[in-house]
Parts: sequence; structure tokens; C-alpha cells
Amino acid sequence: MNHAAKTLLDRIARDGRVNGEIIKVDRFLNHMVDPQLIDLLAADIATRFLDKNIQKVITAETSGIILAQPVAGMLGVPYVFAKKKQPLTMAEHYSADSYSFTKQETTTLYVSKEILIAGERILFIDDFFAKGATHKAISEIIAQAGAKLIATAVIINKSERRDIESILTLEDLQKV
Repeated sequence: MNHAAKTLLDRIARDGRVNGEIIKVDRFLNHMVDPQLIDLLAADIATRFLDKNIQKVITAETSGIILAQPVAGMLGVPYVFAKKKQPLTMAEHYSADSYSFTKQETTTLYVSKEILIAGERILFIDDFFAKGATHKAISEIIAQAGAKLIATAVIINKSERRDIESILTLEDLQKV
């Protein structure tokens, strides 16, 4: 287990809680944020993609932004967040629906057609990967744009999928 994973696991044991698939990390990741921890996690993820010719990082508003910004900065590329509401200034857009199991609601995600360009190599970043609804919506938006999803990276992968890059998996959390 690398330094970022061990640090995160220790932090969850100290300041969080794991109850089955419910992971309470609101004291340092998704409500109050520890910027030093985020920087450590972002550096771990960014190093995995330094040689992948990533041209943009994408995430969904709001929870993925905290990680997407430092990862994009370390890769030297811009990041985009798919908006949950279509602003008046966004005339033409790509969109897809995402169902949140946590919030029990469907949200449409929007990205301006001015932002994503056909052929671009995109890295999708999020805090968690659970059922894959946000991933599916972002993948649809990337496909609509004619861009290419190179990889997906998250802080915690709660699914059985092993093609998702992550700091920790649900199995790792069983040790907490």
C-alpha cells in the first residue's frame, strides 16, 4: 500500500466511518476539506497519468472539483466540471442524466459545446465510484463531443470494477 493510500486509510479510521458501502468522510473530504490530504491524493493520481497525453480533466459538479483541480494543475491541463444546471450563457451543450443513489434523484449534467473538442484525450476524476451513474453520464457527454475517455480515477472505488484507478477500494476499507 502506497503512502497516499495509507494516509487516507489512517484518516478514515481516525475521523471517518465505514458502514458497509457507506463511507463517512465529511470531516476531511466532502464537506470540510483537508487541502494537504487532497494534494497528496491528487499527486498520487496525477503521477499515474503523466505519460498518457491527457489534454483535459473532467468531473461533475460539485464533489469531484476538489480533486480535479489539483490533478489538472499537476498535469498542466485545464479541467472542466459538468454543471448540474444549464446556465443562460450556455446556448449549445452536451448533456446526460445521472442518478444519485445517495441523494435519490436524477440530475442532468451539462457541458458547453465550446469546452469539449473532438479528439481530445480526457481523464474523468471523481471522489467516489459506486454504481457508475456519474461515470456513465460523463462518458456519454465525452462521446457526444467526439472526444476520448482515456481513464477514470477516483479517491475510493466502491465497485467491483478494476478498470477504475483509485487510491482505495472497498476491500481496503474493510480493514478500518
